[in-house]
Amino acid sequence: MTGTSLRLVAHGHTVALRRARFGGPDDGLDEGGLRAARALAHDGADRPGHPSAGTACRSSPAAAATQTADALGLLPTIEPALADCDYGDWTGRALEEIAVEQPRALHEWLSAPDRAPHGGESVTTVRDRVGRWLDGQRAAGGRIVAVTHPLVLRVAVVHALDLPVSTYRQVDVEPLAIVRLTSQGTRWQLRLGP
Repeated sequence: MTGTSLRLVAHGHTVALRRARFGGPDDGLDEGGLRAARALAHDGADRPGHPSAGTACRSSPAAAATQTADALGLLPTIEPALADCDYGDWTGRALEEIAVEQPRALHEWLSAPDRAPHGGESVTTVRDRVGRWLDGQRAAGGRIVAVTHPLVLRVAVVHALDLPVSTYRQVDVEPLAIVRLTSQGTRWQLRLGP
């Protein structure tokens, strides 16, 4: 059996990320995010966009993800399962603003992954969606690059390592971070290294 090598790449900086706002699907990369993604494309042979036979690219439907894939020189297929959390009524609003106006709802959402008091998705729902997609990729074989969102990478790591969903808060993901997972078809392994 051929193993599966999966690289999950967080999209580059957006205005929403820089301003601690709940982003939406139309948020594109800001100028610095685009420059950084282009620089990553030329940053050594192990870069996400390194041409390799049999490499498939998947992307969240969000503008920031598809723009990052493009800047990396990849031609992605849109994968709805890789979409960011639906932030509902909070989309486009600053975290600080929500903390003032809806402190209890924000606290519930941050402390209880199964809560979605903002009219959108809970973190548990996102983890379940991403987890189903990950489970389907374990036996795919070959190389896959998936460009998505920081929260999606966080819950993907939690799912791949079979950790409690609440531990997602302990996984920090920066823009353009790369998480490498490998599988021989039965489970995922986190691969660290250059």
